[in-house]
Amino acid sequence: MNLLHESPDLLVLDKPAGLLCVPGRGPDKQDCLSARAQARWPDALVVHRLDMATSGLVLMARGPAMQRALSEAFATRQVEKDYAAIVDGLPAPSDDWQAIDAPLMADWPRRPLQKIDAAGKPSLTHWRVRQRFEQHHASLLDLAPQTGRTHQLRVHLASIGHPILGDALYAGDAVAARAPRLLLHATRLAFAHPVTREALVFESAAPFGDFFVPGSASGAQSCASSGR
Repeated sequence: MNLLHESPDLLVLDKPAGLLCVPGRGPDKQDCLSARAQARWPDALVVHRLDMATSGLVLMARGPAMQRALSEAFATRQVEKDYAAIVDGLPAPSDDWQAIDAPLMADWPRRPLQKIDAAGKPSLTHWRVRQRFEQHHASLLDLAPQTGRTHQLRVHLASIGHPILGDALYAGDAVAARAPRLLLHATRLAFAHPVTREALVFESAAPFGDFFVPGSASGAQSCASSGR
């Protein structure tokens, strides 16, 4: 685990791609971020999750009271969440945030996949282009989900024709094969401490330089931290 913050109330961890946030079904899926955290901090409790394939910032509460308070902050959208992703294609550059407003629901015949459906839960993602890699037909995006649906960013970006590189679920085979991992990283969490009301901001630069744009890794990585 990469520990970014430790206090009597909460923990902030930087989860690597490929690690579950919570245990899954079966003995081979018991190793996860929450189990590793609880081995060191027995009172650590899950507040929110990232997909196994997604890397980046995860907040955990210390004790049930703080878990309830932080969960309420997430539910009432008092927590700012920012991500970075490298996607297929070259959307037009713009300094303005654009919106994907498309309801999501489980695609039951193909679980755990999700799909856009008018009967689904309201789902809103703000996005903008940070950098375009013309020679690779790919772009680095800043993402700010306003809701927290399962696979929201992955489904929304695929729906506008810009699936995330390395996405084995929602991109075609060719796009999925362009990176050895899903190029999606939770870069920033900002919220007020539920008790003290202190403004807290945590950031983590996306480690995409190790997987994309050979010979330009430092440039790709330096642009991956959200500037919202």
